Amino acid sequence: MSRFQVKKVAVLGAGVMGAQIAAHLVNCRVPVVLFDLPAKEGPKNGIVSRAIEGLKKLKPAPLGVVEDASLIQQANYEEHMDVLKECDLIIEAIAERMDWKTDLYERIAPFIAEGAIVASNTSGLSITTLSEALPEAIKPRFCGIHFFNPPRYMALVELINTPTTQPAVLDDLEAFVTTALGKGVIRAHDTPNFIANRVGIAGILATIKEAEAFGLSYDVVDDLTGKKLGRASSGTFRTADVVGLDTMAHVIKTLQDNLGEGKIADPFAAMYGTPPVLAKLLDAKSLGQKTGAGFYKKVGRDILRLDPESMEYVPGGAKADEVVGRMLKKPAGERLGLLRHAEGAEPRFLWAILRDQFHYAAVHLASIAETARDIDFAMRWGFGAKQGPFELWQEAGWLQVAHWIKEDIDAGKALGSAPLPDWVFTGPVADAGGVHTPEGSWSASSQAFIPRRKLPVYERQLFPEAVLGSNAPAFETAGTTLHEDDAIRLWTLDADQGDVLIASIKTKMHAISPDVAEGLALGVDLAEKSYKGLVIWSNHAMFSAGADLQSMLPAFMMGGAAMIDGVEAELQNVMLRLRYAAVPVVSAIRGLALGGGCEMAVYSAKRVAAMESYIGLVEVGVGLVPGAGGLAYIARRAAENAARSSNKDVLPFLTEGFTAAAMASVGTGAIDSRRLGYLLDSDVIVPNKDELLFVALNEARALYTSGYRPPHKRLFPVAGRNGVATIKGQLVNMRDGSFISAHDFHIASLIAGVVCGGDVDAGTLVSEEYLMTLERQAFCALLEHPKTQERIMGMMSTGKPVRN
Repeated sequence: MSRFQVKKVAVLGAGVMGAQIAAHLVNCRVPVVLFDLPAKEGPKNGIVSRAIEGLKKLKPAPLGVVEDASLIQQANYEEHMDVLKECDLIIEAIAERMDWKTDLYERIAPFIAEGAIVASNTSGLSITTLSEALPEAIKPRFCGIHFFNPPRYMALVELINTPTTQPAVLDDLEAFVTTALGKGVIRAHDTPNFIANRVGIAGILATIKEAEAFGLSYDVVDDLTGKKLGRASSGTFRTADVVGLDTMAHVIKTLQDNLGEGKIADPFAAMYGTPPVLAKLLDAKSLGQKTGAGFYKKVGRDILRLDPESMEYVPGGAKADEVVGRMLKKPAGERLGLLRHAEGAEPRFLWAILRDQFHYAAVHLASIAETARDIDFAMRWGFGAKQGPFELWQEAGWLQVAHWIKEDIDAGKALGSAPLPDWVFTGPVADAGGVHTPEGSWSASSQAFIPRRKLPVYERQLFPEAVLGSNAPAFETAGTTLHEDDAIRLWTLDADQGDVLIASIKTKMHAISPDVAEGLALGVDLAEKSYKGLVIWSNHAMFSAGADLQSMLPAFMMGGAAMIDGVEAELQNVMLRLRYAAVPVVSAIRGLALGGGCEMAVYSAKRVAAMESYIGLVEVGVGLVPGAGGLAYIARRAAENAARSSNKDVLPFLTEGFTAAAMASVGTGAIDSRRLGYLLDSDVIVPNKDELLFVALNEARALYTSGYRPPHKRLFPVAGRNGVATIKGQLVNMRDGSFISAHDFHIASLIAGVVCGGDVDAGTLVSEEYLMTLERQAFCALLEHPKTQERIMGMMSTGKPVRN
């Protein structure tokens, strides 16, 4: 069987997007060469070199660790064209100029390898027109590819074909982008701005118009259109500032240049005019966050908002009416009804922008997307929405909402006069109560419900994201349950996948309570008796936020620290059960793995982590030390690393682990978490979060099949009292220099005492249990410290760390 292999990628264009695409390829361990024009002065690769240096300074960080910038091969079009022949995929990402792109295609065509795929990263230019600059032999292997910015973090990638693109090319590219780069792929028609930007930018323009019509300030609009509405927390205008107002203007101009009278027909063409306030900001070179001013401006610690009347910045921070917030918590049908029929400006504004989006998406579905599912995924993955427009419409009651929209169109309240398509009111969609069904999602162009594409790569996604109404299997009820309570579910997949036990934590933020610990211990028992391994996994954006401090408070109030000692001892015993289980325990990590979640991971036989996993021991933030084996792990790993080195002194190998725990450092992703020592080189980083369970189950099976045996319980050397003294000497300087508080010094000193093994000679051999005892002593002593209690109560009441 032959398959498309990507051994090397060329990215053409070292601008903001090109350089970040190259960075993400490096994160995913894909060899990449980054091209640009030869520099006019200095080294010929100067443009690329500067772009790579710039990657190290960007926030959010495009690279997993900045050192990996050196893995991006540098090239220019004058000296290195032959390098293109080594590349299986070429991604062109130069400026959005049709003439520049086609000139480049003519230049590179002789150097494109047979079988290589060529793709243009563009946010809206015609892919078919671009393809005309390529030789006939290359046209079948050419398509559009649209990464969203920033490429590392944004899930969406749009693929766009031309009339000459071979279907197999899109299948191959979709498989690569999905599994190797971890993206959610949708296929868009070759229409201006494709799907996400077409619908998303229309939504932003509608929001600007409706905000003006209802007299709402930008800060209030952002409060209304952020988390309260199930969208990105930055709302509308703050998001525009972050993206860049020049970027937004460019996307709007694409709509203006291609849609309307004498161009592609579009009944909403009148709304694509550049809003006057945006035009004024562009003239003033106020382009948003990149220039320090846009719809908002930061002055010192204050965030000012723009007053569109005076074009002056005034104090911001206004919030929406609490009554509207309560409306938005109601079930979808009731919520939309309340918004539509309310008297106030804020709820009527919200109904207006939702109605405008429903209207726009329905009218354009046939021309821009294969199915309604593509539009909903585009808005989820590209614009941070919890639901796409069709999902919300369907949940609220399809025909009722449709009639409300029609009434507004007929009354002239909508932004466009185009009627809703007939399929909205009659036929299969009306009969099904919406566009999403178990059989598939509605295709307005085909007049049928079409299922998701069945490529082999999707067999790796056991519980992929699904749209409302598709009745996709839910992991909460899938498979066979062996044990379930309010804290944890122990279960297996059905059929030939049922040979590995799965533990899914159910508590809020997957906090590790005594009940969770008891469930994990039961899981180990069951796995040892009947299964090939145990995988700890939950299909949510969080592995575990740590130990459940709140569940410990009653015991502490009744019996003080002595009661907590027993709770901590049980938790430590569970961690040791995970480590020394007779079958492999694999932690499948995604999102936060903090405190006890980090400890649960490091005591597993192996870790499989999604790319965006943030792992760390953060107990210092609440005035405590790690108490479930985290410090014992740091000491043991230091001893193991020292044993593999010619330098047998343990202390140098403790430095990084001690510092990470004392500073509550959290990895900025899986790659950085590996640098901190919470993931090992032998652990697996999975780019696509939806493949996490599949990979983890197979890792457990592989370990079992290879004859897995748990590690021997060994004694190992510690740094002893001399190590404690050395570390405390450095801490004194930090305290006296006011870099840390006196309580921080106290906590860090206790951490040093544990990881160095306490008051013993350097090189003394100790056990994990011995170190865990020291951990518990330090943990319980801090619980009774007034300043730690202040930190705990502050975190519980505000969610923010208290520095005292």
